[in-house]
Amino acid sequence: MARPEPALLRQPGFRRFWLARAASTAAGQMLMVALGWQMYDLTGSAWDLGLVGLAQFVPALLLALPAGHQVDRHDRRRVLATVLALQAVVALLLAGASGAGWLGRGGLLGVSLLLGALRAWQMPASQALLPQLVPAQRLPQALALSSAALQGAIIAGPALGGMLYAAGPAFSGMLHAAGPAPGGALPAAGAVLVYGTAAAGFALALANVLRLRVPAAPPRAHEPASLATLSAGLRFIWQRPVVLGAVSLDLFAVLLGGATALLPIFARDILATGPAGLGLLRGAPAVGALAMSLVLARWPVRRRCGAWLLGAVALYGLTMVVFGLSSRLWLSLAALALSGAADMVSVVIRQSLVQLATPDAMRGRVSAVNSVFIGASNQLGEFESGATAAWLGPVGSVVLGGVGTGLVVLAWTALFPALARHDRLDRPDRPAEAEGVAV
Repeated sequence: MARPEPALLRQPGFRRFWLARAASTAAGQMLMVALGWQMYDLTGSAWDLGLVGLAQFVPALLLALPAGHQVDRHDRRRVLATVLALQAVVALLLAGASGAGWLGRGGLLGVSLLLGALRAWQMPASQALLPQLVPAQRLPQALALSSAALQGAIIAGPALGGMLYAAGPAFSGMLHAAGPAPGGALPAAGAVLVYGTAAAGFALALANVLRLRVPAAPPRAHEPASLATLSAGLRFIWQRPVVLGAVSLDLFAVLLGGATALLPIFARDILATGPAGLGLLRGAPAVGALAMSLVLARWPVRRRCGAWLLGAVALYGLTMVVFGLSSRLWLSLAALALSGAADMVSVVIRQSLVQLATPDAMRGRVSAVNSVFIGASNQLGEFESGATAAWLGPVGSVVLGGVGTGLVVLAWTALFPALARHDRLDRPDRPAEAEGVAV
């Protein structure tokens, strides 16, 4: 009788990857809480909050194809370790600049550009590394556990970041009582606490990645960078209607329906709460997503995957309408949690389709294209939210976006009938004419 395989979290390689993803995600979320609150403190502008998202998206878009090519041609572990080390340095610089009172609007936007550039490499390296650490038959379980770590970090990161930011005055007072430096108490002490803790999180992630022992991958053809090789991931997705429909659905739905950039406005001006409340609002979608990931691990979606995907995105749009109209914190938290649960269904189905359809030699480039779709839906969506909020107000922006998400679902049902009819996740479409894509 065959010996049962050990649980994934008892395997050193996957456990270190899991811990690294949890730590780096929590650190990144804390950075976003502090950046958003600092920007709104400095400018009081919804437009500037949107610019923070746009500044992260533009470099990620411009660098996605060369980043994916490099991930496929180099040691993915080293690529990921380099990105984590640079993020730790950025967090330390933010802490120092905030403490010295040097960080203004331009500095926050410049840091957002740098973080967006680093994430152009981080997501494809991370996504392409995971299948090298686990057997193919255990990849769905690994994706579920990895998503659980991600969502847990998205819950803990913003909540911890918000609490640390709110604790800033007390921290500054303690330093002042102990003997302040010339100039008095520490400026922006809450931001210093958040950025310093984020740097520690990135350092913990880096330590785990450096300890990874990745099995040797099959030899890859080292083709020079060209338009054909750089764009291979884009062509790969374009030639598979089910995969294209799934990733583009997420792009336009979250682009319209996201409200992350406006949460500082809702926290302060509509729900009358502070940085700690902002942390709860940012973490609420992850609470729902984590709960749903556990449900999907126990009862996975096996049939009618396309219908489940479209239904989940429609529910996401509805929850955004409820959030936009809410003036009570508990209802807003409930709506955001339900939006996270709906989004998790979309994430699991979409990522399974992409990973199971992609050969290892192309995972970096395909993941890079997928990261552009995700980044566009998140960072570009933050810019869209800020721009429409400057025009319609925050409530009008969120409600209009939620309605737009519902309209996108109706349009995609008509434009991608193969996606609407798709049944099983383990059978993504592979048209014969697509087999010639360069790897």
